[in-house]
Formats: sequence, C-alpha cells, structure tokens
Amino acid sequence: MTYEKDPRVDDYIDRLPDWQQEICHRVRDIVHAADPEVAETIKRTVQPYFVLRGNVCALLAAKTHVNVFLYDGGIVPDPEGIITGGHENKTARMISYHEGEPINAPALTELFRHIIANNRAGGWRKVKAARG
Repeated sequence: MTYEKDPRVDDYIDRLPDWQQEICHRVRDIVHAADPEVAETIKRTVQPYFVLRGNVCALLAAKTHVNVFLYDGGIVPDPEGIITGGHENKTARMISYHEGEPINAPALTELFRHIIANNRAGGWRKVKAARG
C-alpha cells in the first residue's frame, strides 16, 4: 500500500522496539486503507495522529503495549468488542495492543470508516447532537 508518509511519524515508529513497530505499521496501513484521504501528522510534540476533517486516531507506545486512541465521542459501534478502554470517555476510546496479540483488521477498518464518516458529517459532536 502506498500513501504519503510524514517522516516525523516514521521517526516516532523507528525508535520503538520491533514488536511495537510492527503494531504501529499495521495500524498505520489500516487507517490509510480505510480512506485514501487520511493524512498523518504529529501533535502534542511527538504523538502520531491520523486525520481527515478531524482526528481519526492517534498512536502512543507504552512500555508493555501500544494504544490506539479512537476519536469517536463514544458513538461508533464496536460489534466485535475490540475497544479495550475509555468506554466512559466523552471524546475518545482506545484499543491497547500487546506483543503478539492479533489485530482484527476488518473490525478496526470499520471503526475507522465510521469515525471518518462522522468527521465528514461535521464531527462526532455534531452527529451526537443530531441523534438527540
């Protein structure tokens, strides 16, 4: 898969242990495959963000896992139960991936597509307000 890469995101990923690099590269590929218009950037000084008319997700490597923050306002359905934390958060939930854990690419792709659709509709806040 080809897409425009931000070299700062490469720098972030390249400094990680091999297993975390693998997770980050896989998530990066999945978010770009969800929509070819997704762009990448760095926010908060070093954290990789993937954006399309608003935040879609962000990566944050911790010592024992990689967090994928989903900027969905808690309204995107998760029928396969891949979201691992932040269920009560108002703006973002997360998926934590540990070494050796598989990534459910079809389920993650669907989450990203829902978030992107909400961004295109004005953002999760607007979508949530319209739902009542």
